[in-house]
Amino acid sequence: MAGNVAGTGTFRCTDCDYAVSLDAVDELPTCPNCGGTAFVRASLFTTTRTGVVELPSPETDDHRWLEGLRDSLEEPGQYLTYRIGSEDVKRFALRREWTRIGRSLAADIRFDDPTVSRRHALIVRQPDGLRVLDDRSLNGVFVNGERVEWSTLADGDEIVIGRHHLHFVDVPAVPGMRHSGAAEPSTQ
Repeated sequence: MAGNVAGTGTFRCTDCDYAVSLDAVDELPTCPNCGGTAFVRASLFTTTRTGVVELPSPETDDHRWLEGLRDSLEEPGQYLTYRIGSEDVKRFALRREWTRIGRSLAADIRFDDPTVSRRHALIVRQPDGLRVLDDRSLNGVFVNGERVEWSTLADGDEIVIGRHHLHFVDVPAVPGMRHSGAAEPSTQ
């Protein structure tokens, strides 16, 4: 009943029902949704008070970093981009049939964060384009602010995974654009 190391499992904020998953040595965080500090162990036998979880407030910057990244991409393709901190911009080329996003070591895009489930989401290549699928995550997948089970992605869509904001960028092939045809996805 006292202390800040909770143990392994899933815990829900007592104020807003936001779920976080913790490993044995993780300390209880403040709730990323409401800032609360009181948690209870989540149970398979109880239901949450509400089915809707409010998203953390959107990033406060004007996304100039995203336009700068878009201008720097020299190869056509589809990418997920995101920032870590205020300066570290990451991009992940989506070239495979499916891409795993989560906290697991097996994830292609990995976030070591208790608001992200081990198997949080999948990006799947379909004949009609790319789709994001919720892979039974605790906190859900949001596309442009709306919680989705699956959603077709369009250029500029924002995907929220836990407290992380990812952006889908689709760079079409344009005459005169350099294209090296690299075969393997890369992060940068």
